[in-house]
Amino acid sequence: MEQLKKIALGTQGLQVPSLGLGCMGMTGFGEAHMYGPADEGEAIATIHRSAELGGNFLDTADLYGPFDNEKLVAKAVGAQRSQYIIATKFGWEIDDAGQVTWQINGRPEYVRKSVERSLRNLGTDYIDLYYLHRLDKHTPIEETVGAMADLVKEGKVRYLGLSEMSAETVRKAHAVHPITALQTEYSLFERTVEARGIMQEMADLGIGFVAYSPLGRGFLSGAIRSIADLPADDFRRSIPRFQPQHFGKNLELLQAIEAMAKEKAITPSQLALAWAMHKGALPIPGTKRRKYLEQNWAAASVELSQAEMDSLESIVPLGIDTGNRYDDFSMGLLD
Repeated sequence: MEQLKKIALGTQGLQVPSLGLGCMGMTGFGEAHMYGPADEGEAIATIHRSAELGGNFLDTADLYGPFDNEKLVAKAVGAQRSQYIIATKFGWEIDDAGQVTWQINGRPEYVRKSVERSLRNLGTDYIDLYYLHRLDKHTPIEETVGAMADLVKEGKVRYLGLSEMSAETVRKAHAVHPITALQTEYSLFERTVEARGIMQEMADLGIGFVAYSPLGRGFLSGAIRSIADLPADDFRRSIPRFQPQHFGKNLELLQAIEAMAKEKAITPSQLALAWAMHKGALPIPGTKRRKYLEQNWAAASVELSQAEMDSLESIVPLGIDTGNRYDDFSMGLLD
């Protein structure tokens, strides 16, 4: 397989591969698994295979586990730290007993506490890209980013990122310290960030755009044909996109996407990832198996003409309702 090519993420100097590896699904989350059971050995082998193919950009967060995911990444990276680009996130408050409080905390003292904890869990003395996971609506973004900027001065963090923020919030943050990347859910099934003009604003500001869940939380892979295909403890069962009122309609959209992928002799996942890349996003599909990783990475060599892009977007136009991407509580935390 071809090596992934390197691209600039934002304009602050961070060079990354054209696809990143979302690590969230490689560990459980509390009592449940995000996407069914995980196999640590295979997850670590997947990280190593990704790096062999040039995919050395890993995305994790203190929330995943909590902490288990960062520790898994540390185990996989081992003594090869300099060979990897590690992005992690903070902001969902985790107390001293390791319990998630389900509050967002962006206060300066919590920024400090979080980074020290993540550095320990990752077994490293620096984080390449440090994101605020969600906006703390009770703390001015300028205060949070000011504290994050101190970490850059100290060499604990190289670049700053934000996740699920409005263009207005990003502009305020960017005025305090240059923001390298905005990470938001983005896929053929979730184009809100595009409809709101946020992607264009990021491009105008020279801020990179990272797309998580670029396969619509697995829907666009074509592997889920009914709600029964999801394990009983899979968190996707709580997401409106997978609920009966949306599932059937979304399956029809998927079938049209699959037909187009078949014409190009590629998988629907590869088509969805190629589309996101052509839109200027850096997708970070999550997978915990080498087989799917290699399939995903092959998307980097898929070329799409403008006519093909138009055809694909006529199937899932801006504004189409595929169901909210989170339950009501989590939707309320988006900026």
